[in-house]
Amino acid sequence: MSQAKEDFTIGVEEEYQIIDPATRELRSRQQQILPIAKKTLGDLVQPELQLSQIETGTPVCRNLSEVRAELNRLRRELIAAAAKDGNQIAAAATHPFSEWEQQQIAPKERYQALLQDYQQLAREAITFGCHVHVGISDPEMAICVVNRARVWLAPLLALSASSPFSLGTDTGYASYRTQIWGRMPISGPPLIFSSQAEYQTVVEALVATGAVEEATKIYWDARLSERYPTVEFRVTDVCMTVDEAVMVAGLVRGLARTCYEQALADKPFPAARHEVIRAAHWRAARYGLDTELIDVEEKRAIPAGELIEKFLTFVRPALEDYGDWDEVSALVQQTMQQGNGATRQREVYQRNGSLEEVVDFIVAETGKGLA
Repeated sequence: MSQAKEDFTIGVEEEYQIIDPATRELRSRQQQILPIAKKTLGDLVQPELQLSQIETGTPVCRNLSEVRAELNRLRRELIAAAAKDGNQIAAAATHPFSEWEQQQIAPKERYQALLQDYQQLAREAITFGCHVHVGISDPEMAICVVNRARVWLAPLLALSASSPFSLGTDTGYASYRTQIWGRMPISGPPLIFSSQAEYQTVVEALVATGAVEEATKIYWDARLSERYPTVEFRVTDVCMTVDEAVMVAGLVRGLARTCYEQALADKPFPAARHEVIRAAHWRAARYGLDTELIDVEEKRAIPAGELIEKFLTFVRPALEDYGDWDEVSALVQQTMQQGNGATRQREVYQRNGSLEEVVDFIVAETGKGLA
């Protein structure tokens, strides 16, 4: 593989549930836990939209070993901080049964503005995602990466899906979070842009027309970050385990690097219709890894395992170049064998019919293997 001009650093943001250990309900204790967590984590821990959620973000990482170490540290310290306030931390993209009516929007001005703009959509947006940033400083190349990566976002979603339950019901979806969040006005799969200038023109028009208040509220599944010189991949559910989060981070960096190299070489890529991309995302959210997914390039449905193998083949040279192939491919195979987070939650529920035990399982998986 040719030597890219970018560093392709990695940053991972994870949104977590705050859980009452007695009732297993979401608990609005963000403001109490944040000061405790900040004593050890500083600005790496932040508030989120709902008072029953809290977010961490890794420092800039140069490799997957650093990503794993930081995710372990962040989860460990956040779990300890929550415990001091009598709470637990859970990593799943929806809560199995807590009701939105019982939640409160955080008082931060940004979140109150979201509530003012989006009203019921904001009140019902009790979702938890994982966002992976990949360092690409050249905005023109960043656009090329987004254009090329968009056809591979659905398999990432299928691998990460962890939100089958909502409001006490099996929704039938592997990632119900995708359906909830997809109601926001500017969300979902990105379009193709001919240049960074065209991208910026669209962003400016969305802000000028009042469709969004400012550019950070454009929630495409892959976008240029407004805060960092990165491409931000926002398509995935938050992963229950650190292993799965490391898998997603490795795949995302491998995808970004592969797309960058192919853009440098001016290789052709599938300029898939937006409708087909949206259909692929819906199917990944609906079924996860359980049945066929849409091969956007070939415009047909194929078994999920076949599409995941095709994805791995696409990113393999980049993963091998980083020395990540053995770890990432093994983690993907593990996920294919044991099931994604949604499948594993359903297995717990099928054994005992208790959504409280599903929450206990999520809490255990969130802290599993933390050094």
